[in-house]
Amino acid sequence: MRLSELIHAPSIVSELQATDRNGVIRELIQSLADKGAIPAEHVEAVARATIARENQGSTGFGKGVAVPHVKHAAVETMTATIGRSSHGVDFAALDRAPVYTIVMLVSPPTKPEEHLAAMEKVFRYLQRENFRRFLRQAETHEALVDLIQEADDFQEA
Repeated sequence: MRLSELIHAPSIVSELQATDRNGVIRELIQSLADKGAIPAEHVEAVARATIARENQGSTGFGKGVAVPHVKHAAVETMTATIGRSSHGVDFAALDRAPVYTIVMLVSPPTKPEEHLAAMEKVFRYLQRENFRRFLRQAETHEALVDLIQEADDFQEA
């Protein structure tokens, strides 16, 4: 699985408006719905489930990145998006630093293996310092989409 196949490119948010964790989660889920990646009528339920999951333990793993994720019955196909905050958001990250890049993953509960594989893929990419830095510096939707494609091409080389 390529990252570009996992990330729903139309729903990427190059500058998040929300300034707190729950607002960011809601904004990214709304973006997925607005662009047809998840059913619009389930935005609130998916957001509540994601926030509940986040309250069990922060998905801010440090280095300016968080990966909130949820398995929800309203979703038939796994999808993800990326949000970027130039100001940083408090995600209660392990290193206590603000989060600038958020990768939101939503999966159906019937495919836990796919969810785990997607999480592993996302974490593998986010472990690379250059990739994290370029994500944080990308200021437009197009730049973020191009970066994901380039990262896939680099990974395969």
